[in-house]
Amino acid sequence: MNEIKYYSKESLATLKKELHILETVERLKISAAIAEARDKGDLSENAEYDAAKDAQGLLELKIGKLKNLIANARVLDESKIDTSKILIYSIVTIKNLDNNMEMTYTIVPESEADFKERKISVSSPIAKGLIGKKKKEIATIHAPAGTLKFEIINISR
Repeated sequence: MNEIKYYSKESLATLKKELHILETVERLKISAAIAEARDKGDLSENAEYDAAKDAQGLLELKIGKLKNLIANARVLDESKIDTSKILIYSIVTIKNLDNNMEMTYTIVPESEADFKERKISVSSPIAKGLIGKKKKEIATIHAPAGTLKFEIINISR
């Protein structure tokens, strides 16, 4: 069964652009490589032909997966996000109760996660522990590094 995944408009547009490039540019390159290898003669002992056919199979697999992903994608209207509790695309400021450090993260789909930009995946242990929590609540999170406690300082969009 296909899983529905949520994306911002920009992320979905990036996926569609990648699919377009694979279907129009990369397919043509592989077709040309296959034709060139075929022109070299005996296909039974032609390593270039075999490599090009393998590349074609991998490309078609990637195109199929990307088409499936796009077909099951849903665009989330970020302007309608409820800021009374933490949801996907919430920007949340939390305070680690062990060391009193405050951190701000945006909860995003897996495909948009980038820790350097403080965007954490909705499927990460921290995000899973924060989802559904409200301002001033304490979130107990079981992470690989141990159990952490965070106070929710602010939720915004």
